[in-house]
Amino acid sequence: MEEPPRLGRGHVRSWLTRRAQIAVRKRRVFLYLVSATAVIAVLTGLIAHLIDRKDFPTFGIGVWWSIVTLATVGYGDVVPHTAWGRVLGGVVIVFGVTFISFLIAIVTSLFVDESRAGEKDARDAQHEELQALLRDIEARLGAIESQLARPRS
Repeated sequence: MEEPPRLGRGHVRSWLTRRAQIAVRKRRVFLYLVSATAVIAVLTGLIAHLIDRKDFPTFGIGVWWSIVTLATVGYGDVVPHTAWGRVLGGVVIVFGVTFISFLIAIVTSLFVDESRAGEKDARDAQHEELQALLRDIEARLGAIESQLARPRS
């Protein structure tokens, strides 16, 4: 398994892109999306529990709130009341809307690219087959022309 590079943001982005391409190629996109969403939900749920224990008394409640907030459903059964809790809530909402949408768009784009590559391969194979048929016809025509050009005895 590839290890993410420990360099700048661009390297991490290219690592994530490669991982997404591998997921598309192996047809494991659903697992990729669920994993990314689960990691984000658990991390933000933990952070919510750590910074606002009054509104998120347990880790489970923090994760529940994070999932509901990431999905932008917002049931309202658990809400932050502290300033830091609301800041985290705003970040989670923006992250949920942008990251999840962005991730889905990237994966969709990779599916389209892979589909186009498959179509191109099929067109190339069809083109090669047509070229072979044309060479065969040309050879046959050449043989016919040479027979017609020979004087008959």
